[in-house]
Amino acid sequence: MNFDKIIDRRGTNSTKWDMMGARSIGVPDEDGLAMWIADMDFEAPDFLQEATQGLIDKANYGYFIGEDGMKEQVAWWMQTRHGWAVDPATMFSTFGLGNGIGICLQALTQPEDEVIIFTPVYHEFTAKIRKSGRGLKESPLVIRDGVYHMDLEALEASMTGRESLLIFCSPHNPAGRIWTPDEMRALVEFCARHDLILLSDDIHHDLTYPGQTYTPLPVAAPEVAERLVMLTSASKTFNIAGSRLGTISIPGEELRNRFAAMLNALDVKPNLLGLVLTEAAYSESGAVWLDQLRPYLAENARIFLDGMAEIPGVTPMPMQSTYLTWMDFTNTGMEMDEVVRRVRQDARIAPSIGADFGTGGENFLRFNIGTPRARIVEAVDRLQQAFSDLQ
Repeated sequence: MNFDKIIDRRGTNSTKWDMMGARSIGVPDEDGLAMWIADMDFEAPDFLQEATQGLIDKANYGYFIGEDGMKEQVAWWMQTRHGWAVDPATMFSTFGLGNGIGICLQALTQPEDEVIIFTPVYHEFTAKIRKSGRGLKESPLVIRDGVYHMDLEALEASMTGRESLLIFCSPHNPAGRIWTPDEMRALVEFCARHDLILLSDDIHHDLTYPGQTYTPLPVAAPEVAERLVMLTSASKTFNIAGSRLGTISIPGEELRNRFAAMLNALDVKPNLLGLVLTEAAYSESGAVWLDQLRPYLAENARIFLDGMAEIPGVTPMPMQSTYLTWMDFTNTGMEMDEVVRRVRQDARIAPSIGADFGTGGENFLRFNIGTPRARIVEAVDRLQQAFSDLQ
C-alpha cells in the first residue's frame, strides 16, 4: 500500500476538505490543509474496492441478509487482534457509533439523569448528551508526567446520586492515550460502587503504535459485564465512516434487552454497503494492511510532534495510538484567538479547536496526521513559520 500517494479530495463532497472554507473555519480551499475531522486521506485498499465492486456486480440493492456473517467477522477480529471473546449474539448494528451513543442514552437513562464524561474528550459526547436532554457532568482529566490520568477521587467527591451512566473513550480522543488494565479496573470498581452503566467508545482500538497494546475493558475487568456497553466500528481503522455502521456489544442481558427494545422501536437496521465493507475490512487482508498503516502513522506522529516541539511554548502530548495529535499552546503566552488566527490564516491549516472538547481543552488544538507524509512535512513548515517570531 502506498500511503505516500496524494489523493485530492477537494470537490468530492468530503466534509473534511470541502468545508474548510466555511465561514466558521475560514481556511482557503485552494491551498489549505485539512487537519480537523477524524478521517484519513489514504486511497481505499484493494480489498475494500473489490468488496464494493462485488456489490456493484450483483446489480441489486434491495433488501438483504448477511448481518450474522458480518458479526462473526467482528467477533473473529476482536478475538484475533485483541484477545476479546465477544459473542455475536450480544451485538447490534447502528448507523455509526454516534447513532449508537444516542440510542444508548435514550434506552438506558432517564431525562433527569446525569451522564459523566472525562474531559477533554471527543466533542460529540457532549453534543449527544445535550441532544438527549440528559444532564452533563464533566470530570476533568489531570496531566501527570505529560499525559492524562483520570481523577477518580475528585469525581468521587462530586457525586450527587443523579449520575446513571459514564462514557469512557478508549483509546482516548484527542490525546491518543491507551489506558492501562489497572486504570480500567479502578474505573470498573468506581462504576460498581456508584451503580453506573459504563459505555466504552473504543472506535480507535486498532490504531495503536508499534510496541503499544490496547486492552478492551471486558478483558481487563471481566466483572464489568453486567454494566458494560462496548462501542466498536471498522470506520476509523479503515476510513469507511461514510458507510455509517457501528457495532454495539452488550454482554449483560438486562441492559441488552433494554437496548434491543429501543432499537426495535426505532426500526434501526444496518445498511448494505456498511455491512459489506465491515466484513471485508475485518479479514486477513485487512490485518495485513493495518500492520502497514500503524508504523506509517507512528512515523507521521514522530515528525509532527518533534516539529511542533521546536515552536517555543508549544507542548505536544505524547502519543500511543490514533492519528489525532493534541498540542498545548499555554506556554506561548498568546491568547487562543491569536493562536487560532495564526494557524488558520497564516499557516492555512484547519485544526480542531480544543475548547470544543470540554473543560481542560481550552489552550489546545487537535491536528489530524492521517494523511500522506508530504503533507505532514508541509504542515510542520507552515506552523513553524507562523510562530517564527516566538523566542
